[in-house]
Amino acid sequence: MPRVWEVPVHDSTRVRDARVAAEHAAATASLDEPRTAVAALVATELATNLLKHAGGGRVLIDVVAPPVLAAGRDADPVVQIAAIDHGPGIADVSEALRDGFSTAGSLGAGLGTCRRIAGHFELHSVPGRGTVALARVGAALPRTGAGPDAPGLTAGVRAGGVNVPFGGAEYSGDAWAWVRSGDRVTLMLADGLGHGPEAALASTAAADALRASAGLPPAEALRRLDGALRGTRGAAVAVAQVDLRAGRLRFAGIGNVGARLCAAGVWRPLVSRPGIVGVHRPGTLREDEAVWGDDHLLILHSDGLPSRWTPPPETCRPSVDPAVTAAVTVRDASSPARPVRDDTAVAVLTSNPSDR
Repeated sequence: MPRVWEVPVHDSTRVRDARVAAEHAAATASLDEPRTAVAALVATELATNLLKHAGGGRVLIDVVAPPVLAAGRDADPVVQIAAIDHGPGIADVSEALRDGFSTAGSLGAGLGTCRRIAGHFELHSVPGRGTVALARVGAALPRTGAGPDAPGLTAGVRAGGVNVPFGGAEYSGDAWAWVRSGDRVTLMLADGLGHGPEAALASTAAADALRASAGLPPAEALRRLDGALRGTRGAAVAVAQVDLRAGRLRFAGIGNVGARLCAAGVWRPLVSRPGIVGVHRPGTLREDEAVWGDDHLLILHSDGLPSRWTPPPETCRPSVDPAVTAAVTVRDASSPARPVRDDTAVAVLTSNPSDR
């Protein structure tokens, strides 16, 4: 059952908490000592920047699958560190990424150094709305945007997500995962019934079962997951699969996991059936099908987001790192005065801009 670390940063004592959380995450991911030090430094710097330049925010630290998958072997987990704020934003992102820029009183590393030492680093900021900084640290981490000729990398798609446990709990009842089998890439998001450790057990069981069902179409995968979740609380689950060779997307869901597909800037919902995987699965499962192309983007989200949430037009940008899109979605759907109401996970699947 994977741990998720959420560190609210509103005073200097929490900067140390962010560093310690990154070290724990690195141990969970079995990172070596140098990469553990990198994760700790990046978390410290991002937490310090939240405090000094945004008036506070939160750091989310998780152990996740990489944003691109290598063919023929299991993906090594990576530590993902996301700093999210509702601050004034950054007018000049490229200047902020210059080494030594605006880090007075911190370790002096700067966002530019974070970008250099992390396996991947991306900064997204809109003046007046806030900033998302996201880093990944891991062994032999393939970079997002790696070209189709990079050895063994999945051409055509990237995936990423963020997971926010309710009320600062140690475990989130939500989980997302993605797998590859041949030309089929499958993304799943599970929302365990309720929240806390028992909900986390259900969603973790769904993620584990997906890995054994990688080549199955979504409806059949849900049937397999239903068996795997018997004896747990059960979960709402959505499964989306892209056939890279055919350029088609297939989707099936049970329960209240939201799904929205964007093509050429236009959003459309993908509909799930009522029920609970592992407790009450509908007798028949209908799959939605759609074209999947270079300008397509898919968002799956749990009901921690407001029920009437609609993605803004600027969210449909496949060129943006999918985990950044997920973090921006969580940020913009909530506020310090209107926090999320439950465990909240957002997973994003996009085309890979390097393949165009």
